[in-house]
Amino acid sequence: MFLQTHLVSKKLQENTTVNVILPHDKDGAEPPFKTLWLLHGLGGNQNSWMRMSSIERYAQEYNLAVIMPSVDRSWYTNTAYGTNYFDFITKELPELCHKAFGGLSEKREDNIIAGLSMGGYGAVKTALTYPEKYGACIALSGALDITRKNRSCDIALWRGNFGFELESALDLKGSEHDVFALARKNKSDGKPFPKLFMWCGTEDSLITENDSFDKLLTELDIPHVYKSSEGNHSWKWWDLHIQDGLKYVLDDK
Repeated sequence: MFLQTHLVSKKLQENTTVNVILPHDKDGAEPPFKTLWLLHGLGGNQNSWMRMSSIERYAQEYNLAVIMPSVDRSWYTNTAYGTNYFDFITKELPELCHKAFGGLSEKREDNIIAGLSMGGYGAVKTALTYPEKYGACIALSGALDITRKNRSCDIALWRGNFGFELESALDLKGSEHDVFALARKNKSDGKPFPKLFMWCGTEDSLITENDSFDKLLTELDIPHVYKSSEGNHSWKWWDLHIQDGLKYVLDDK
């Protein structure tokens, strides 16, 4: 079952649209349902995964609920201009969805957060900030190293999202937005880590930062799966490898 719903968000101080896939009773699905919180990339919105991938078919295969929000170009942050996208994604959206759609499991092991590019960063940031809430995380072509974006991204966008006082993206190193720093801190604090799957194409400009994050996780002895193979920054490859990610985090084999 596919629904497009309009929510009134206090965190965003506006109405927002969320796409939702719910399992069909006829498919033998019984609540509570495992839930995939699925995040779009820069320039995308709540429609991206529905339009450009076969996520509805994959959700049906696993009897999986899928929640697809929209966060504009916010980089999944509580922005400097006052729109709290990160709080919306991590706190308000789950609360609203549990009230609106019965049968979504609240167990950590039944909640997966995933995304591509900017959404891959958002998924990893969310899973590491609230490791008690998410049992698994999938990052495809993740834009994981936000300190590097000063090389290619308009600093005005960075300031609007992360702080008007920023001189460059390098100022974000070690902050709550830096997933490399979050991984180190969580390891030091003994926090749990999600079952993590990462993929990036060898022709993708983000391959270096994905390689670097894989290297860090390996050095920290954090279990994860990282695959790099043929592919660029496009839906052809994301649609293919979201299947690999779902198989890894959902199959019991």
